[in-house]
Amino acid sequence: MNKKKMWVIAVLLILIALFFYFHLGQYLTLSSLKENRDYLVAFYERHRVVTVSIFVAAYILQTALSLPGAAVLSLAAGAVFGAIMGTLYVNLGATVGATAAFLVARYLFNNVIQGRFGTRLEKINNELETRGFNYLLFLRLVPIFPFFLINLGAGLTRMRLRTFFFGTMIGIIPGSFVYCNAGASLASITSLSEVVSTRVLGSFALLGLFALVPVIYQKLKKR
Repeated sequence: MNKKKMWVIAVLLILIALFFYFHLGQYLTLSSLKENRDYLVAFYERHRVVTVSIFVAAYILQTALSLPGAAVLSLAAGAVFGAIMGTLYVNLGATVGATAAFLVARYLFNNVIQGRFGTRLEKINNELETRGFNYLLFLRLVPIFPFFLINLGAGLTRMRLRTFFFGTMIGIIPGSFVYCNAGASLASITSLSEVVSTRVLGSFALLGLFALVPVIYQKLKKR
């Protein structure tokens, strides 16, 4: 591994270490959000552009570094910006952050992975190159794997950057809206587990399966 890659890894580790060293996670809790909601709304009323810029930058950093707190940030977006605009800002931050994580993983480890397992991954790579959008849409809609693992894992394949970007942007809209809409009624939430009900998860699963319909159709057609 060359020096440039070593420096990138060092910077990432330092940023992650600083997050935990300064206990920044204490501000990304539901109780902290409730305590500071009025202050955040008042600050937003006085400094709209600054507040939006700070929020989007924080969401990008949180997602790019795979740090905890995405759910609370999404609730905060709904509480401060409202359900619609909150969803827009969350989508922007999460998509850009996920794409950054994707690119970093590809830059650091893609050549190593493809060099060692390229022949074994050939079928997966070909599938992702042709139908990657459908698979990614399914994974974004159905929370089978953690969000950050999908970002990093996709970067280790030959999935196109454009496919990853737009698949992520579209796939996270429903989930982002659910959290932002819940955040708009923050006072009624007592725990994060209340935000996503079984019915909502079932709806996401159906949307995810619908995204795989073209893939299933093509496979059946070949047979």
